[in-house]
Amino acid sequence: MTITLAEEITLLSLDDESGEAKERQAASWAVAGGILLELALAGRVSVADGRLAVTDATPTGEPLLDGRLAQLEAWAGRRSKAPKVTDWLTKDQAKAPAATVERLCERGLVVEEKRRVLGLFPVRRYPEADGSVERELRERLRSVVLGGAAPDERTAGLIALVHGAKLHRLAFPEEPRKEIAARLEKLAEGRWAAEGVREAIRNMQAAMAAVSVATIVVVTS
Repeated sequence: MTITLAEEITLLSLDDESGEAKERQAASWAVAGGILLELALAGRVSVADGRLAVTDATPTGEPLLDGRLAQLEAWAGRRSKAPKVTDWLTKDQAKAPAATVERLCERGLVVEEKRRVLGLFPVRRYPEADGSVERELRERLRSVVLGGAAPDERTAGLIALVHGAKLHRLAFPEEPRKEIAARLEKLAEGRWAAEGVREAIRNMQAAMAAVSVATIVVVTS
């Protein structure tokens, strides 16, 4: 089964048994970035000088991508000039994870469980229903990052997203973080895609860095 980059990141972030999302804030940015990267790889959007443009609004055939593409086109069309990539990611990172989890439910890879905390507060969890796709995903990442296999374009893009959002522990929970981060950085900086696609990744990384700084300021003030 071929799933999107956003779904791959979501599977990495969900605890298999409890269905609870780990590193929720960072993962939400990576999910939004994954959708944008997928659209760039599909030739539907382009990035230049930090700004985003829809170059082809033709549906891809994947509901998750097509839903975001339609929203992006409508949102960008209301602006006087091409919007910044960081503006779109800031807007979409709050909503993209829910759409992505819904798609995973439709595929039968996770199931939705509803319950109440303290009998009052409703929460949703998404434990694993079919672990075969995530197992293949993790093995593919290990073969590239630890085994030295050459990544294909999508795997290299996923690695760049994981590294940009600092989700090293989600992807490689048993490996030393410093060592994994160095390997991911080297792979992410390789010439695995067109410059416009790689610029989209750099913009996502910049947005993540800005949010991290803002969070630290709020917590320590």
